[in-house]
Amino acid sequence: MTPPRVVIVVAAARNGVIGRDGDMPWRLPTDLKHFKALTLGRPVVMGRKTWQSIGRPLPGRPNIVITRDAGFVAEGAERVGSLEEGVQRAQAKAEGLGVDDICIIGGGQVYRDAMSFADIIQMTVVEADIEGDTVFPAIDASLFEKVFEVAPPRGETDSHSVVFTTWRRRTKAVRDPGTALLEL
Repeated sequence: MTPPRVVIVVAAARNGVIGRDGDMPWRLPTDLKHFKALTLGRPVVMGRKTWQSIGRPLPGRPNIVITRDAGFVAEGAERVGSLEEGVQRAQAKAEGLGVDDICIIGGGQVYRDAMSFADIIQMTVVEADIEGDTVFPAIDASLFEKVFEVAPPRGETDSHSVVFTTWRRRTKAVRDPGTALLEL
């Protein structure tokens, strides 16, 4: 049996910005509905700062929070010490739930680390260049190919227009226990 796919779910401005001062620098109810549809029923893995910016467990999904602080309590979520441990726990939970994907939902460092082994990137492109202090890494087109793109109608309370894109890894990424990445 193949392990559940690792799916990065992110919203980023055209210039790569994903955050400012610990929050998202936009208001996009259309994207929040899309995010919920992509993640509901699937384990979500996030860093401590993302957890704290959300402020509560995301309902209908097992929440896994990464932090090196062994005393950190994430009420309603499971705390793990590394991204690798988070992915392993999420994949075990996904198998128990009978779902094919786990979702990596931020923040910046977690995304950068997950890019080396993610299978899919579900990216909402916010149609603006926005100032911010956290950015998403550039997608390497030699490793990922864009397989889907649609511009939904702008919601009346959305601060910007968006484009939903799906990127698929061109080659199968395999991690060995020593965390080395092998391309098959």
